[in-house]
Amino acid sequence: MKISLKNAEATVNLGISLGQCLDAGIVILLAGDLGAGKTTLVQGIGKGLGISEPIVSPTFTIVNEYTEGRLPLYHLDLYRLEPQEVADLNLESYWEGFEVTPGIVAIEWAERMPYQPDNYLTVNLIYGNEGDRQAKITAFNHSLSQIIAAITPESQDAEWEK
Repeated sequence: MKISLKNAEATVNLGISLGQCLDAGIVILLAGDLGAGKTTLVQGIGKGLGISEPIVSPTFTIVNEYTEGRLPLYHLDLYRLEPQEVADLNLESYWEGFEVTPGIVAIEWAERMPYQPDNYLTVNLIYGNEGDRQAKITAFNHSLSQIIAAITPESQDAEWEK
């Protein structure tokens, strides 16, 4: 599914829609250039989950955990890491729920991961020609495809194309 996002508000609203319909254990792999809106989308996901705490980029902390909402949100940023360093983090504990309460896992710069979970969504954010952005969402699991189909635009600033 491709979505044209006219502004940051539309990106937040897409995140809100995702946050409202996602279930525990879902991993969102985020890709896109610097400033493309990855953290903005995660801020919307947090709002959709009912998290009121400010969501900030975990570029230097690697992981930020938000536990006050409907589900926990685990926000990871792999920008500063090499693939071997990522492998050493044992990220699967976040989506398999071994050491944390199952929640939503959002991973920025996910292309640096040497492995992926079995079930995940990818969201690729791309700059448009006039300051707008485009989000391409792909599901790697049938039930996640149904979630994408259930998302409805919350903003008149988004145009959807399946």
